[in-house]
Amino acid sequence: MQTDLRERAGEASPTSSSTRAATEPRGARGDALGEHADELIDDLRALRRPRLFVISGPSGVGKDTVIEALRQRYPEAHFAVTATTRPRRPGEIDGLHYYFMDAAAFEQRLEEGEFLESAVVYDYQYGVPRGPIRTALGRGQDVFIKVDVQGAEAIRRLLPRVTSIFLAPESMTALLQRLRSRKSDDPEVLMRRFGTASRELASAPDFDYVIFNESERVETAIERISAIVEAEHVRSRQPEIHI
Repeated sequence: MQTDLRERAGEASPTSSSTRAATEPRGARGDALGEHADELIDDLRALRRPRLFVISGPSGVGKDTVIEALRQRYPEAHFAVTATTRPRRPGEIDGLHYYFMDAAAFEQRLEEGEFLESAVVYDYQYGVPRGPIRTALGRGQDVFIKVDVQGAEAIRRLLPRVTSIFLAPESMTALLQRLRSRKSDDPEVLMRRFGTASRELASAPDFDYVIFNESERVETAIERISAIVEAEHVRSRQPEIHI
């Protein structure tokens, strides 16, 4: 598209139009150039393509809270729903927060190639369904995917043109407090999550952006992510994403 724009712009350059200058009325030349420039502007507007944003970070960093806030801010976007074999937590809704299913159903979908990526995390299986994402991108919708760090790495390898955002805690003490506040994990699982989080922080530099999600200041993180979304949409080069 960028090459096409340069070629079309060249058609309206002073050099290329000089041979017509002696024969065309000045007003007609101006109208023609104006129409051509309007076409170029329309082409520039058409450069805007749907983007795929991967939101990740260690367990307990607040990914769910951030996604819920982004859902309110971007109601026209598609928010991917992950399938999982883990038990439902209080307040979670099947089909909204996750697709909850047993191991047999998950394995069947895995064998049929329905997942963009899948992984075993804390003894449970997780997978991101491919079909709804492909459909949303085809409709011109932005897509947000919330995944663990392992899943984000798999998606980035498969789709290197996605925009990846790593959510980091303001401190490990704050992260531990968040994990404890869940009261849904036994102490052994909680410490496993905390230990994994320490290692996952080393992956942050591999992401396109790092956002600190501080307790009591979630709105700050949302504003920064929104700025990223807008910046990605005004890039002069916006490659298509094929699922």
